[in-house]
Amino acid sequence: MKQLRIRTLAGLFVAAGVLSWAGARLWNSLGTLPSVPLAAPIVLAVIAVVLLATALSIRSRLRAQRERRPGAKGVDPMMAARALVFGQASALVAALVAGMYGGTGVFLLEELDIPVRRDQAIYAGFSVLAGIAVIAAAIFLERVCKLPEDDDTDTEGTAPVA
Repeated sequence: MKQLRIRTLAGLFVAAGVLSWAGARLWNSLGTLPSVPLAAPIVLAVIAVVLLATALSIRSRLRAQRERRPGAKGVDPMMAARALVFGQASALVAALVAGMYGGTGVFLLEELDIPVRRDQAIYAGFSVLAGIAVIAAAIFLERVCKLPEDDDTDTEGTAPVA
């Protein structure tokens, strides 16, 4: 399984942001711009918390297993692989969604004197922050699930648990 690349996530974020900004300008010129939902940052924050909790749980289980603590639960490789896939998918979607809300938020910065638009800009900003939290949690989860390097073979980049 390939590791997440920050460049890829940043590229998705920027591309979605530019397209969203252009779309918001076009949509606003044709009519009323759809509102930024209040639930957007909340849902992204919940996903970030789930990813972080999963990473911390796997890390503590692996640590207990390495230290050979009595009664330590092992980590099922399939569970770790599923968690890793969930984290990577969440990071990719979060980059797109955060970029979309970021572009919309940049457009809304032009109209902060209107109270409704100001609230939408705040929701968009919190959505971007929550999206970044999802990406950070996913990268942490990926680091936790990474296999240790093998000294016998020459591997430049070790793959995560798969």
